[in-house]
Amino acid sequence: MLTSSALAAQVEERLLARNQVMEDYFSREALRLAAACREMSERFLKGGRLLAFGRGPYATDAQHVSVEFVHPVIVGKRALPALDLSLSFRSWMEAILQPEDMVMGFGSPEGDAQVSEALAFAANRGAMTFALPGAAASFTLDAPTQDPFIHQELIEILYHTLWETVHVFFEHRELGHDVGESEFLYPFLGQQKQETGDIIAEVAASIQMKVRDDGLLREQVAREQSEQISNASHAICECLQRGGKLMMFGNGGSATDANDWALDCVQPPKNFQPVPAVSLAMEPANITAVANDVGTEVIFLRQLIAQARPNDVAIGISTSGGSRNIIMALEEARKRKLLTVALLGYDGGEIQRRGLADFPIVVRCDYIPRIQEVQASIYHVMREMFEVLNHGEA
Repeated sequence: MLTSSALAAQVEERLLARNQVMEDYFSREALRLAAACREMSERFLKGGRLLAFGRGPYATDAQHVSVEFVHPVIVGKRALPALDLSLSFRSWMEAILQPEDMVMGFGSPEGDAQVSEALAFAANRGAMTFALPGAAASFTLDAPTQDPFIHQELIEILYHTLWETVHVFFEHRELGHDVGESEFLYPFLGQQKQETGDIIAEVAASIQMKVRDDGLLREQVAREQSEQISNASHAICECLQRGGKLMMFGNGGSATDANDWALDCVQPPKNFQPVPAVSLAMEPANITAVANDVGTEVIFLRQLIAQARPNDVAIGISTSGGSRNIIMALEEARKRKLLTVALLGYDGGEIQRRGLADFPIVVRCDYIPRIQEVQASIYHVMREMFEVLNHGEA
């Protein structure tokens, strides 16, 4: 049995191992990504939509892409048309795909034949395609790691950069728009028209800067939170051994993270054992019914009342630490004496101040994409720790 200090050391090592993979990949591919963003911005201006899909845990990446483009977290950014077609992606594309669209297919490091076939269909219709991973598309990714969790974290950084950078090109004057509120993100873009090649080079440099910021934040979490992460993993495993399950919940991008974490538990990578888990964010009928009839503040609370059993674990994910519906669900979990865990950003917010989580894990940052990227590393490492604690290896 690993000591608590040995487990914390493993957590720190696993978190830090991500950084070199990310740094190497984006150093090589930043220019290609910037050029892809330029084409995306042109297609959006022509009325194109972003259509995303994947299977299993990779369907949650399509969910995340959709919410990022439709509901941008930077104040003042316009909503861009994006859809998650994962439920029946080939049939949906055959019905709605237009030549000006962009199509993004997600899969495991070894690829997914069904996703590749759908991307080929989209390319034949004239769409811009992203194979994540894959060898045949407008933008291809040759997976730099076979670790499915690190692969998915790299993909999340990639589509966050696409989303951030599309807005820059989309609003730049050379496309007929002012920089507007993008200026604080990319100060080199001003009112003077620049050559496309120069802009792409500058944007590529900014992409690399963002990846370095992401790495520094992950290093900080590894240094400051590894013991908390390992202790939370140990406490969760004790609840699982007593017959409990995990209940995850979050809003927006955090909802997709809750869904991904739950799927990583019940549909785990090869050689992992399943862990009982549900995501309360993966229930659109329940969520919309409760939101419509009672209010958005109780969308997770009402589900938790129905689903919670002794020895269950309530896991709230909130970049702000102040989402009212997360707070109310954690309050109810407290009343029921469930173990509570929270993945938080900023300073931990009200959840941290009120002590609503037995194990608050705080990514101390005020920029949501970077918080989410590091939170993905945290819950993936926790999933690995469940395997180490329950079976001795991961």
